[in-house]
Amino acid sequence: MTTLAETQPHLKRLFERIDLAPRPIGVETRHALEHWRASRRGVAPTFADVVADLRNGGFAFRAVPDARDYEIVIGAKAVAPLLGAVAEGARLSEAPNRRGAVRLRRLFDEALRIGEPALVEFTLVEKGRDRAGVELIAAPLALADGALGAVLGALNIQRYEAPAPAREPPPPATDEEIVLFALGSSRALGERVARELAITLSPHEERRFEDEERKTRPLVGVRDKDVYVLSSLEGEAGDSGADKLLRLLFFIGALRDAGAARITAVTPYLCYARKDRRTKPLDPVATRYVAQLLEAIGADRIVTIDAHNVAAFENAFRIEAVALDAQALLARYFAHRLGAEPAAVVSPDLGGEKRAELFRQRLETMLAHPVAKGFMDKHRSMGEIAGEIFAGDVAGRAVVILDDLISSGGTMARAARACRANGATRIFLAATHGLFARDADSALREAPIEEIVVTDTVAPSEAVALRLRGRLVTLGVAPLLAEAIARLHGGGSIDELLDTGPKGAP
Repeated sequence: MTTLAETQPHLKRLFERIDLAPRPIGVETRHALEHWRASRRGVAPTFADVVADLRNGGFAFRAVPDARDYEIVIGAKAVAPLLGAVAEGARLSEAPNRRGAVRLRRLFDEALRIGEPALVEFTLVEKGRDRAGVELIAAPLALADGALGAVLGALNIQRYEAPAPAREPPPPATDEEIVLFALGSSRALGERVARELAITLSPHEERRFEDEERKTRPLVGVRDKDVYVLSSLEGEAGDSGADKLLRLLFFIGALRDAGAARITAVTPYLCYARKDRRTKPLDPVATRYVAQLLEAIGADRIVTIDAHNVAAFENAFRIEAVALDAQALLARYFAHRLGAEPAAVVSPDLGGEKRAELFRQRLETMLAHPVAKGFMDKHRSMGEIAGEIFAGDVAGRAVVILDDLISSGGTMARAARACRANGATRIFLAATHGLFARDADSALREAPIEEIVVTDTVAPSEAVALRLRGRLVTLGVAPLLAEAIARLHGGGSIDELLDTGPKGAP
């Protein structure tokens, strides 16, 4: 299996997931892979072995010599959802749907390069709306001379429930219309977002003085521009969340002084969001204080992903506060990972039960079979965790333990042990934000878990990634952030972007 974090950049821009050890879910894709394997002779089946039996919606393309193009040999109707109306004998370069043609060509190139089948997943977008999830497989075929020069393929399309009528998509952003900065360690994510938007990440200067004070300034003019500043505010070696917050505030202040028309803080992970209410006398309400700082410095809007408490986040700000939802990424991953296997979703504490329930509903819809649920009791006081009550139907099931973040790993490891004690067959951890603080890898390494699935809102340190290698899977949020920025910039609907799961999803 290959995660997007390890995939070549040109493939990351086209696919949400690529798997080089494929296990398809769809009937068409599964049949194509089984047929390829049954017909295999040596490195790959010959072209003649497979084209006679493409009954279940498959298709075959032959490479065009010296043209870096492919022509349809059979299955033009099956591939029409990606290419538009095409006829057998047509080339990919002639297809009406150019993005679909690029996707196929890139995937075919990869399958022929590695000499093995490759499976990808992506979302089919029509008029600015997510309309369907696509599972697409490509497997190499040998020509008469034994050289790899053709591809067997199939696709499975799962249409989402018909949403309300969509607005017209916003006009595409250009370098002249929008300015995107990415501060500190968020630069890699910023570059991915910029590629999705087809713009260039704007340059800035970050300077550290001898006494650890910082200077940060834009290196391009921003007067009368719509400016977006991306900075994930997790703590890391050499930079605490407070350091990053202060740097973001000062940079927004510099942009305001330079005449920016509108400034949006894009904080995929927002620091201090966990302390959103008073649980003891005289407690601070840090979420509200962060909101006041951003408002005072001149931010016009804030965007975050999977806020710890969406209601508290939205109520803390007087400026526009946009809470994006990355759980669709996690649900699509587990829908493919679990297939027909009995499954359950577990919240590691009562506070996250609603989040886990909405995720369970979404996963159940994608899997098209019932998904059980469970939860763990938890009390935290003075940094100590207590509570051993577990409730739920996990016996004989693969379990996904879902939370918004993984910090020390203790809460998740504790829930994993409870699930194993109650008969779970396989256990996966899933969270949007992988903070992995305070030797979390040690706690998780001893837990009975198969995989830890997070997104790249927070980039895991090299040390953590190395120690968790083989069990850590990272999903990309750049397409989600880019679509949100494009819609905000063009006056599009964010509600439509969020309308990808059960009603009321965070």
